[in-house]
Order: sequence, then C-alpha cells, then structure tokens
Amino acid sequence: MSRRFTPKIVTANDLLEGDVIYLTADDRWSRDHAEAELIEDEAHAEIRLIHAARQSGSVVGAYLADARPGPSGPEPVHFREAFRAKGPSNYTHGKQSERHA
Repeated sequence: MSRRFTPKIVTANDLLEGDVIYLTADDRWSRDHAEAELIEDEAHAEIRLIHAARQSGSVVGAYLADARPGPSGPEPVHFREAFRAKGPSNYTHGKQSERHA
C-alpha cells in the first residue's frame, strides 16, 4: 500500500544572497514561508519542483518540504524547515531581529 501524500512547498536558496526562499502560487519567490504555495497533489508538486529547478540563474538547491495548512498560510512540519524559515541565527539583523522587534 502506498503512503498518503503529505502537502509540500517548494523551497530553495536565493543564488546571490543565500536567503531561504519559497515558491508562491503566482510564480514569485518569497522570503516569507506563509506566502509559499501549499501543494496537495503529488504530480503537481513534481511539476512545480521541475519549474523551480529550471531557474538555476536565480535559485539553488530547490526541493520539496513537508508543510501543513495554517491560519496565515503554510506552516513547517519539520524542525529543519522551521529553523530555515526563521533565518540565520547568527545575525543581529534580518529575520531573527525582525521577529524580536
């Protein structure tokens, strides 16, 4: 018996800046996890991943990450993705400092 498909988002890193980015439903890359397209169909997820991987001039390391619906958009399921969504923890600026402001 096959496993039930877990909803996914497409994530990567910005090629020039290194920031974690997420593919949105309208084909933009966003630094906000909540703006990511939540994909609930396995075939569609593979198509979106192929689309992201073809953008090698602007993104690197695109992959599918498990996510779940949340009140403000997709939420990370795994610790690694929650950590990535917060941004680098060794900076006193950027996403980490914005969350504490």
